Amino acid sequence: MARKKKVQEGGANWMDTYGDMVTLLLCFFVLLLSMSSVDAAKWEILVKSFNPKAEEISQIVIGETETDGDTEVVGGTEKTLDQVETFDDLFYALVEYVQDKDLTGDVEISKGDGFTFITFRNNIFFDGDSYVLKENGKAVLDDLAVALGKMNDSIAEIQVLGHTSQADPNEPNEVVSDRFLSSNRATVVLVYLQQKNVVDAAKLVSSGYGQFRPISPFATSEQRAKNRRVEILITKSDGVVRSLDEYYEQAVQFTTEAPN
Repeated sequence: MARKKKVQEGGANWMDTYGDMVTLLLCFFVLLLSMSSVDAAKWEILVKSFNPKAEEISQIVIGETETDGDTEVVGGTEKTLDQVETFDDLFYALVEYVQDKDLTGDVEISKGDGFTFITFRNNIFFDGDSYVLKENGKAVLDDLAVALGKMNDSIAEIQVLGHTSQADPNEPNEVVSDRFLSSNRATVVLVYLQQKNVVDAAKLVSSGYGQFRPISPFATSEQRAKNRRVEILITKSDGVVRSLDEYYEQAVQFTTEAPN
């Protein structure tokens, strides 16, 4: 009688190996998760850093994340403003600068595809209804000018935008004083930067929007304070030209409310 051939059952061996590998990978990621808490927006910034061709839109609002006292810079190399070498360096240097100078809650920094957007609360540069630049504000602009001077060739334009807030929730501001105040504040900041002679004057533009581009309601004094601001939009020389509304739309995608 002929012997029956044994059926080969080697298929299970590769399944065992595959299952072990998946188990090990799962344990690895659980270990990583247990070691750190990853913010979704910051994770997205990190992921995009591995794909420079992807459109990059991100924002860090300084003062949102609790740290152990060390400077936290997401997705880039730590550099100070006087070490800036490229357009992209500026964003990360500003993050470190704002933390070092304890400007948390008063400065917001956004980085998008070909632009860096800085929002200064009004108290950084001006008092009350004044458009006289404060000494502390001059110091901030001095430091910013150092970085701008190192990247003049890669800058397409610097727009300085002044904003006020409706003082009375039930009545608009007086038109002339409202427009003049926002325009004068933007112009004063721009002139101070221009006098540093670090960026071609033709690249500098200032605009005043009065009370008409609020970022917060104006029912309370805290809300009105957020609307009183000076913004500096710095665009890259080879970047895509957009309207101001498009820059705003991109810059707020990862916004988290800053502390008052």
